[in-house]
Amino acid sequence: MRFGKPDRDTQATTKAGAEGDTATPHRPEDERLPPKLLLLYGLQHILTMYAGAVAPALVIGGAAGLDPSDLGILVSGALLVAGIATLLQSLGPWRMGAQLPIVVASSFVPVSAMTAIAAEQGLPVVFGASLVGGVFALCLTPFFGHLVRFFPPQVTGSIITVIGLSLMPVAAGWVIDGAESGHPSMGNLALAGATLALVLLFSRVLPGLLGRVSILLGLVAGTLIALPFGKTDFGSVPDGAYFALGSPLHFGMPVFDVAAILTMCVIMLVVLTEGASHIIAVGEITGSKVDAKRISAGLRADVSASIIGPLLNSTPGSSFAQNIGLLALTKIRSRYVVATGAGILIVLGLFPVLGRVVAAIPMPVLGGAGLVLFGSVAASGVRTLAKVDFDNNLNLILVATSLGFGIVPMAVPEFYEGFPPQVALVLHSGIVGAAIVAIVLNICFNVIGRPRAGDTPEIDGEELRTAGPGEAKYTESADAAYRTPDQREPGGELAKDAD
Repeated sequence: MRFGKPDRDTQATTKAGAEGDTATPHRPEDERLPPKLLLLYGLQHILTMYAGAVAPALVIGGAAGLDPSDLGILVSGALLVAGIATLLQSLGPWRMGAQLPIVVASSFVPVSAMTAIAAEQGLPVVFGASLVGGVFALCLTPFFGHLVRFFPPQVTGSIITVIGLSLMPVAAGWVIDGAESGHPSMGNLALAGATLALVLLFSRVLPGLLGRVSILLGLVAGTLIALPFGKTDFGSVPDGAYFALGSPLHFGMPVFDVAAILTMCVIMLVVLTEGASHIIAVGEITGSKVDAKRISAGLRADVSASIIGPLLNSTPGSSFAQNIGLLALTKIRSRYVVATGAGILIVLGLFPVLGRVVAAIPMPVLGGAGLVLFGSVAASGVRTLAKVDFDNNLNLILVATSLGFGIVPMAVPEFYEGFPPQVALVLHSGIVGAAIVAIVLNICFNVIGRPRAGDTPEIDGEELRTAGPGEAKYTESADAAYRTPDQREPGGELAKDAD
């Protein structure tokens, strides 16, 4: 990876050819494709991320007890805000984006905490915490490069693993679908199992893009199976507006609760770390220059979803890893492809009727697909932990302790009931507890008293990150996370830092 200050105002040069003028971009991501290819490849990006983009809205809306019409508003808001944030990220106006082919949508990171807040205090408190957390994160973006050193793979991997595990009870709750017995009926269990089997089958036998959208295809197939058994009700789809300009503040003005805000501020640190790693990974894949200023600009676009979201009924967003994998797979590096996909998202978000269609999917179908969808979040954390060196250091103790603090509230939900209400709300999700323990132990084990000479990579003379003991360099971690052996550079080698 070549570090240096990018020329953000770079324009494509033109040269005369035998068949006319051909645009030759200075940067790979500035390539301009014909409109029909922009539309085709942009749609491919949307199909890849659609199921993951609407899942947080369905989880949080279900916890808040919303009816299908209001749930459709949440889904539409998630798509609309995703389109706006993705446009900012890919086009980069007013230094609000990295000008890279990155898709931004609702993040899974805050879902567990927001589910608890929505169930106990309602959506206005969720949106108030999101708004303040977004402003807090925006203030950190100019110098977040200096803070990334406190979030090495052993920290982020532990947190992401806990996030995935904490979502599993949500999938189980969808399968149960409110049954008074507390366990699923045989019909719900069969429907969830059939959906899960179809998702696995599609993943195994379908090639290319179709295989990558196996969860979306499984949701469609499971819904069709449920139709003849009367478990799918599209009766509420015609209710409400077919077209709406975002339905601003549909659930009321944001409400600001101190405990919820503190929880969201901690979670936004994880969102920023995840976003920074994704920006560096995309720079590696596209072969484009990435520096600290470009990372900050990209993080501002990510954070915009947390600030705009509460106004348009959406939750905090971040870049989507599955779309980064799609970049490596297809080799289509143009940011204008992703910008076209952002336009498709905005169009989808302006039609709440589409959100009501998604909200009509039977809960057991969502539960069957959710086992794979949420499990992939935990698997992503495990993949991050695989990059950690556990020999001759205390990283194993760090990971074990943080995972323990994260899983305790899931195993014993009433564990923190004896604490003050504000403390109990902060620690109830387990994510915050895991994050605090992982960060503090990393500082104690890998930062305090450690020699700094020669450990800190620099970008344009600025420290980006210090590689701690037993920890892979940041760019190598990001590169390894998204490249498989068949996606190596010509000659069989992964891209390395030019420096």
